[in-house]
Amino acid sequence: MGEAPAFIVDDLLGDYPNGLGLKSKGHQTAVDAGHKTYVIGDTDGESALIGVKVLEKSTGEWIIPAVLGTKPQSSKRLSALILNGDRILILKGGSAHDDCFWFLEVDTPFVREQRNKLGTEVVAWSRGVVGDTKMPIVISGPSGVGKGTLIAKLMKEFPSTFGFSVSHTTRAPREKEQNGVHYHFSERSVMEKEISSGKFLEFASVHGNLYGTSVEAVEVVADAGKRCILDIDVQGARSVRASSLEAIFIFICPPSFEELEKRLRARGTETEEQMQKRLRNARAELEQGKAPGLFDHILVNDDLETCYKSLKKLLGLDQVVHSILESAPLLVNLPQDHSVSKIGQKIVIGSKEASENRFVLDLTSLKGGAPGRTRGLQMYSSDSWSNGLNGHI
Repeated sequence: MGEAPAFIVDDLLGDYPNGLGLKSKGHQTAVDAGHKTYVIGDTDGESALIGVKVLEKSTGEWIIPAVLGTKPQSSKRLSALILNGDRILILKGGSAHDDCFWFLEVDTPFVREQRNKLGTEVVAWSRGVVGDTKMPIVISGPSGVGKGTLIAKLMKEFPSTFGFSVSHTTRAPREKEQNGVHYHFSERSVMEKEISSGKFLEFASVHGNLYGTSVEAVEVVADAGKRCILDIDVQGARSVRASSLEAIFIFICPPSFEELEKRLRARGTETEEQMQKRLRNARAELEQGKAPGLFDHILVNDDLETCYKSLKKLLGLDQVVHSILESAPLLVNLPQDHSVSKIGQKIVIGSKEASENRFVLDLTSLKGGAPGRTRGLQMYSSDSWSNGLNGHI
């Protein structure tokens, strides 16, 4: 298999029939994807962020797309490669390891959905993250089943392993509640706009206020090196299942409905009317939770300690010792002057100042994407990977 060179453009010059010209100030790169050319970089000569313009080749028309996601900071050297026809890998020369790989999605399912909603050309940014991340855990179950206690036990025994996502709400903060700690407090108009643009995994209206879990709230936990736990109801779990987030879905149920009612009544905190409403909701959640295709695992909380041991085994926590032996991912600051070539799903990157300084970016196990991060990128030194590379050529 031959190498596909990256198209690197320092300055794109020229005026176009419709009068839209690309200024020579700054650095840009251009990539063909189907019948369109995407020009990425310092498109106005002024912004500190990377811009995007789209050329419709059949008509010669330039389009300014709606750009979703967090835009990366501009760079003096950009390289770009088209991947699978639906996204473009952007490499930012002279950038730190946590800012050098970005994906511009141009025809992914998320982009197509947003294009249909907005009725205009759409692209979406997603930051690339090197290394593997454990899948988030969605834990659901009716009130009184003990899921909160199980989660608390996990957090206490493995404080450096797990983290909670901070939910958003439009209700006013209560006494001693801190923004960003207990909730992200938001204006309703802002939250509704973000929900519409696909930034939320799940949301619901409760007593006139919106509550929801944003994609970013889950990503922040992963960025901290922890595995995110989402404690949400069945309706929320269904929404997360329909999203692009890859997660493990666990449903906690009681040994019987009668036992659940017994536990709820033992609390002694509700009127009979409130109790009947809670029981109706619980019965509905039990029916939905056991329906095929929603949850990956169902655990019966008959005995708390037994159920907790089953939960730990399911999550591989009975083999924690092995995590110590896992090697840390190779992290490299991308040199400003670099060369790029593509072999299958692997990108060979070299420094123009030192020919022996080459490494491989492996994209075969990508996970996630806009509106969140793109994870699963792997880095290898060219020496350690040379034998495998030769086998792919």
